[in-house]
Amino acid sequence: MTIYRLFEEPVFPDPEEADPDGLLAVGGDLCPERLLTAYSNGIFPWYAENSPILWWSTNPRLALVPEELHVPRSLRRVLNKGTFSFTMDTRFEAVIRRCAFCPRPEQEGTWIVDDMIQAYILLHRLGYAHSVEAWRDGDLVGGLYGVSLGSIFYGESMFYHVPDASKAAFAVFVEQVRKWGFTLIDCQQTTRHLLRFGAREFQRFRFLHLIREGMKTPTREGKWRFDGQP
Repeated sequence: MTIYRLFEEPVFPDPEEADPDGLLAVGGDLCPERLLTAYSNGIFPWYAENSPILWWSTNPRLALVPEELHVPRSLRRVLNKGTFSFTMDTRFEAVIRRCAFCPRPEQEGTWIVDDMIQAYILLHRLGYAHSVEAWRDGDLVGGLYGVSLGSIFYGESMFYHVPDASKAAFAVFVEQVRKWGFTLIDCQQTTRHLLRFGAREFQRFRFLHLIREGMKTPTREGKWRFDGQP
């Protein structure tokens, strides 16, 4: 398999040419134009500190159709109790930084390096990257962030400081974007946690078809709010 090297122009090879692990290309930068081009072609950056930028198009690809969301009974009870309140796009930088530095038992260090933090903060300011915040007693205790293009939301990462906070934020977020007409939420990596929510694996050719269809819808830019919030 050929791993492509990227240069100044924000273009990518065909994602179907990725290696068996999903690695497609190396190099380039994280400017907004390149990132938006990548996501619109089913490609995302994922790399570690002291590594060149690596671009991936995994196969199969985990994604959630919003209408297929399954909220486990125990989480539904948490939501019904009103344990948390939720906002969108009020603390983007805090959310991405907490996603970067929240300890995870299954990994050492973080792939959300400082260059990525700065790149997604810029995407947020341009109206393409969004955060969801979960609050308890005035404290930010969980959340998630990602990129929106067309009717697709490309999820990037989640964090929690209190059990169920990120799960609850994800559930109410999916229900909101379903009402807005979103057709797919990209989950990138297959995890048991996301499978429980109804996410399923798509072969790359099917995932790319869904993206192309989703890109026919105008992108919902600017700051987001849950329906009914000022």
